[in-house]
Amino acid sequence: MKNTLLLLLLLTSLFANKSNYSIIVKKPFNSALFDITQDYDRTLSAVGFSKDYKNNSKTAQSYTDPFEYLASVSNKFGSQMHIMKVDKTAKVILSTVSSLPKFNEAIAVVKTPTNGYFIGGYTLDGSLLVVQLDANANLLFSKTFGTKNYDRMNNLILMSDGGVLAVGSSFTSRSSRDDMFNSGLGNNDIFITRFTKDGQKLWSKKYGTMYDDRGIDAVEARDGSIIVVSTTSYEKNRDVSIMRLTENGNRVWLKHYQEKANNDNTVVPKKIIRLKDNNFVLALTQYNHMQKEHIRLIKFDLYQNILIDKEIFTTYPSEINDIKEYSNGKFIAVGYVKDVYNTDGLAMILDSSFVLLTQEHYGQENYDVFNAVTIMHNSLAAVAGVHTDNSSQETNMWITKLNRDATMSQVSTSVASFYEKLCEIFKDEIKAKKIAIKKDLSINIIDPLLYFDVGAYNLTQKQKDFLTLFSSKLMPFIYANKEHIRTLEINGHTSSEWGKSDFTDTYLNNEKLSLNRSYETMSHLFREQKKPIRVWLSKVLKGSGYSSSKSIAHSNIESKKKSRRVTFKVILK
Repeated sequence: MKNTLLLLLLLTSLFANKSNYSIIVKKPFNSALFDITQDYDRTLSAVGFSKDYKNNSKTAQSYTDPFEYLASVSNKFGSQMHIMKVDKTAKVILSTVSSLPKFNEAIAVVKTPTNGYFIGGYTLDGSLLVVQLDANANLLFSKTFGTKNYDRMNNLILMSDGGVLAVGSSFTSRSSRDDMFNSGLGNNDIFITRFTKDGQKLWSKKYGTMYDDRGIDAVEARDGSIIVVSTTSYEKNRDVSIMRLTENGNRVWLKHYQEKANNDNTVVPKKIIRLKDNNFVLALTQYNHMQKEHIRLIKFDLYQNILIDKEIFTTYPSEINDIKEYSNGKFIAVGYVKDVYNTDGLAMILDSSFVLLTQEHYGQENYDVFNAVTIMHNSLAAVAGVHTDNSSQETNMWITKLNRDATMSQVSTSVASFYEKLCEIFKDEIKAKKIAIKKDLSINIIDPLLYFDVGAYNLTQKQKDFLTLFSSKLMPFIYANKEHIRTLEINGHTSSEWGKSDFTDTYLNNEKLSLNRSYETMSHLFREQKKPIRVWLSKVLKGSGYSSSKSIAHSNIESKKKSRRVTFKVILK
């Protein structure tokens, strides 16, 4: 399989070479990330688990109840919820584990209106867990809920009222005193609980058959009803069910996809999302007669009508763990692809009809999986998953960013680091007092020999020679880092005088003059570049005229000569 991942554990220099945005966080023993979201400050937060161990001095004890035993060991060793925050430069700015008394794993994260988090998961002794954190990951409250038996959460969904919906499964209780359960429910049943934005439980309900039922995922419809996806297992079969609930958990309809007897084409649901057209997409894993997995996508509406049902065949067995819709109707899906010896993270781009446009595989010669994806404000996709080193058997937490074609994104830079590099590139010009560079990435020409004469806009030979040298340093640098550049501005300026004209004519004449100075400078720089740079510049170059609005003054006295100039400014994404 394609092996394209560069594992960059330490990004020492952004500009020494192009760095892929890929963060591997290693902890002792196994660790993993299962969900990811973008914060309101444009950072990324991901949740999963890392391992922690505690000493326990209690003497050995015999247990006859397996659930009691699980409760005892959950206080000795196991996983702890781990939340990690990273910035656009691939720097880990927060990495913390929960301080909850029982070991647990986090499987989902959603944002709160205050930039905090709802995190869903489960404890290792079989309880369900909802935690709310503030923007700095400080614990606001934790809710442990479920039955007296073994429960498992599969997802936590943000609702339109700011609350959350927990979806999972629960082992059946046989207690006649537990009025939550109806007679006839089987081994495992679908378990759904709804909470308010303040963490108050609104309702908990179970659904299922006499067989083994598991809640997989859910999504809220536009009208407030809830679409739930689940499985029912019996004998050698595994069926898929989709049901619609009211906002209070009452069932409206149930659609049961039952396999025929002796059918080897097992189908397993993985994810459901609501589309911008208010229909739904269900991602499934379809197993063929060789028990090799491939991808199946179903689009349906609120009234059970199937709009698209498409299988996606790939060279190697593949599975989708998460899927999101872009604003243009295309999709990004992530999961894994594997052969006999290797499993890689899989990223796919599909059109609105589920036609595969492109796919990329990421990983080394070991076990690598993408578990979740979120589309960021700039249309990049942030992915969370698991990476395993070639020389190790332990999984590690993994965050990466992908472009809209599923290729790996470059590491973003900060204004401060860009400023430092510009100062390094132009250190001779700065020392010779030909230019001055500000921390907002504006570049000002300060050599008196490079100012314009009164009313002039055509470049002198001295100006042309300087601009040629200047662009020979600036252009290769910004082109090499074009992924981070939004705009390159070339701004023309004038002094405030214009003969004996009135204010209006003076302003308009100076505006035209400043535009001409900008244009002549831009034209000279543009024509001297090689074609690839010219093509790129045509998308980011911006010329402006400021007339005399930004004239240079000292002690409130205008310096007319210094005001007749052009300035440059680099604007980052």
